[in-house]
Amino acid sequence: MQPPTSLLSHPNPAGSYAEALQRLAVLQARDDQQVHPHAHTLFLTHGAATERVVVWFHGYTDSPNQFAALAQLCFERGWNVLVPRMPHHGLSDPLTPDTALLTAEMLAHSADEAIDIAAGLGQQVVVGGLSMGGVIGGWLAQQRREIEMAILLAPAFGAYLIPRPLTRLVGEAAARLPNTFEWWDPIHKAGIQQPEISYPRYARRGIAAFLRLSYAMQDLARHNPPAARRIWVITAETDMAISQPMVERVVKLWRAQGVKVQTHRFPASLGLDHNFVDPGHPKQHVDVVFPVILAALE
Repeated sequence: MQPPTSLLSHPNPAGSYAEALQRLAVLQARDDQQVHPHAHTLFLTHGAATERVVVWFHGYTDSPNQFAALAQLCFERGWNVLVPRMPHHGLSDPLTPDTALLTAEMLAHSADEAIDIAAGLGQQVVVGGLSMGGVIGGWLAQQRREIEMAILLAPAFGAYLIPRPLTRLVGEAAARLPNTFEWWDPIHKAGIQQPEISYPRYARRGIAAFLRLSYAMQDLARHNPPAARRIWVITAETDMAISQPMVERVVKLWRAQGVKVQTHRFPASLGLDHNFVDPGHPKQHVDVVFPVILAALE
C-alpha cells in the first residue's frame, strides 16, 4: 500500500547556513502570545554550520522544553541543535482543545520543514524524538537522505492497550468518529504530576494523527529500505504507553531491508515511565538515560 502524497516527504533543503536561518525565523515567528514562554522552538547555535546538527522532536501534548536539558548536552559537544514546536502544542492553556485539530499532514509538513532547515545547519543531520516525536523521526529516517542517524526514543508506533493487529483499524476509526478528550491520569486529572509545559489530557484525534503517520512509514518500509544510514531504537521495559510489539515489528521491517538497527531497552529495575528524557518528570532517571543516548549519538 502506498501512502497518500500528503504523507510522503517533499524535500526542499536549505542550501546554506544563512538560508537556514531565514527559514528558521519563519518557524520561530509562529510562537505567538498563545505559546508558553518556555515552549518556543528551541535553537542552539555555534554561529555557523557545524559538523553535526541534531534535531529533536517532542512528544504528543508536550513541548520543545521536554528536550531542553538533552539539547544543551548536545550543544556542549559542539553541535547545533534544533527542537521545533509541533502544531497545536506548547500553548499556555493546558486544557486547550487544539490538539484535536492535529493531523498527520501537519506533522509531515513540520517534520520536512525542520529537516530542510537542519540541512543548512550542519554537515551531518541526526534526528531523534520521543513518543510522537519518535514516530516523526522514523518517518523522516525512512525518506530523508540527508539524515545520517536516527535515534527513536519510546516511539509510539502503537498504543500499549491496543493489540497490534487492531492498531490501524483503531487509528482510522478515531480519525473519523467525533473527537473525545481523555485524561492521561483519570484519577488526578488536571492535577497530574508532570512537567510544567504539558497537557494533562489528550484528544483521540490527535492520537490518530501520529498513528496515521506511523502506518504511512510502515507501508513504505515494506518495500524500501530507510534512507537514514543508522537507526537506534531505545525503549523502557516499564513503559505502559507504547506497544512494544509494534516497535519490534518496525525494527523487523527495517532489518529485513538490510539496514543496521540497534536497540536498547532500559530494565524494569529503573521503573522508568514513558517520558524518560525530561528531568521535570517525576519518574525519570536522566542520570542513567542521558549517557545511553549520548553514547548512541557518539
